[in-house]
This record gives sequence, structure tokens and C-alpha cells, in this order.
Amino acid sequence: MRSDPVDDLDRYSRSMLDETAKLLAQDKNFAVFTTLMASGHPQSQVMWVDADEDFVIINTEVHRQKFRNIERDPRVTVTIIDGSNPYHYAEVRGRVVDTVRGPEARAHIDALSQKYMGAPYGGEIVSERVILKIVPERSRTQ
Repeated sequence: MRSDPVDDLDRYSRSMLDETAKLLAQDKNFAVFTTLMASGHPQSQVMWVDADEDFVIINTEVHRQKFRNIERDPRVTVTIIDGSNPYHYAEVRGRVVDTVRGPEARAHIDALSQKYMGAPYGGEIVSERVILKIVPERSRTQ
């Protein structure tokens, strides 16, 4: 599907995830996740978001259009908006360099639901959950 994530991390410094973007993603803030359709048109959705030291993290399902989009073209933009001040945000442009499925992805959606809703994920899961790991190529904060 994509190049080896380790190769991508060699190309892009592990420290490239902006500290403000990381903190906003780890807090209870929403993000706008933008992928590219086959036509080249952008598709955006409001999403729950997370981050670790290296990646911005999105959790979705494999049947969704956004997942089909990143399988074809891994370039994405994630704009994380501060819930207490919408004029404070971080925009991260990058690429999905790794996907994680199975029990880890299922546990992660429960953790996200706990963060945002205060309870395990209660939504219907139509297909397999998948974690998208996004390596930043460019970011800016406001």
C-alpha cells in the first residue's frame, strides 16, 4: 500500500510534530480531516483526533470513503481546533504512513470515546476499525 513507515520516519524527523498540535490533539478538541477523492476534490469530515510523540492519529473504519481515499493517495490535512478558542488551531499537512487494525484499533476507538464522551464507544461498527498514523510534513499554529 505505502512505503515502509520506518523509511518515512528516516526522511521526516521524529520531532516534526509541533508541540502545540500534539497538545491540541491529545486534549478534547475536534479536528477537520481532509483527504483527496479520486477526482482530486478534497473531502473533509469533523473527527475525533489523537497524537503520540511522532504522529497525528485518526481512527476510522475500512469501508469509509476517507479510508479508500488514503489508500489511493496518503496525503492529508488535519486541522485541530481548540474547543475553548476556535481562533487557536493547528494545521498539520502530511501523509498517512502506517495503518493499524485489529484489537489495537478497536481499543483506541474506546479510548477516544472515553476522552470525548466519557464512556466506551457505543456506535455501530460496520467494518473493521483502523488507526491512521499521519507523519507531519508541514504544520502551522494560530
